Amino acid sequence: MAIDDLLNEHEQSERVRSWLQKNALGLIGGVALGLGLIAGWQWWQKRQHDDRVGAGENYAAAIKTMGTDAAKAKTAVAALPARSEYAALAALQLAKTQVDADQRDAAMATLRAIKTDDAAIAGVANERLARLLTDSGKPQDALKLLGDAQGAGAWEAKGDAHKALSQLDAARDAYAKALSQLDAGSPDRRLLELKLTDAGGTPSNPDSKT
Repeated sequence: MAIDDLLNEHEQSERVRSWLQKNALGLIGGVALGLGLIAGWQWWQKRQHDDRVGAGENYAAAIKTMGTDAAKAKTAVAALPARSEYAALAALQLAKTQVDADQRDAAMATLRAIKTDDAAIAGVANERLARLLTDSGKPQDALKLLGDAQGAGAWEAKGDAHKALSQLDAARDAYAKALSQLDAGSPDRRLLELKLTDAGGTPSNPDSKT
């Protein structure tokens, strides 16, 4: 190997060693930061998992109290994480329990208090609240609550409200739209057909569609 090549290798190694000495703290800090970020992410993931498990256990505990201790059940539902699916689902179950116990005002208050980012759960809550409003003699409030909702449950609730207001044309239209969204084998279909008939309509046979 030529002397020049040896000198070049020596110079390169010296430069590398000098650079490492000057930047050692930065390198160590970068590695430490990277390890810290990884550890932090793993901790966050574990905490999220633990929170979900804890919320699930609290949800199960809340459901168990329903039907045995109304006050305790209400407290258990309120203790669930705000705006979580667990809290919303537990509140729906609590409202059903309250309706079964003929506590309609309490059930409406429970449904109104539901806060969720899940559109499907929010829709169910509004449909159930609308039915209670109609049963309580406030069908106009029920229609206002449902607004532009287009699901089968919403159309049925709208039909009930229109029927209560003696708006039979609107009721028949709403029931027909609800039926059009249900499969032929849906367990809810028979009741809807009865409601449509009672409003003066004639249910169509879904099997006859081409």
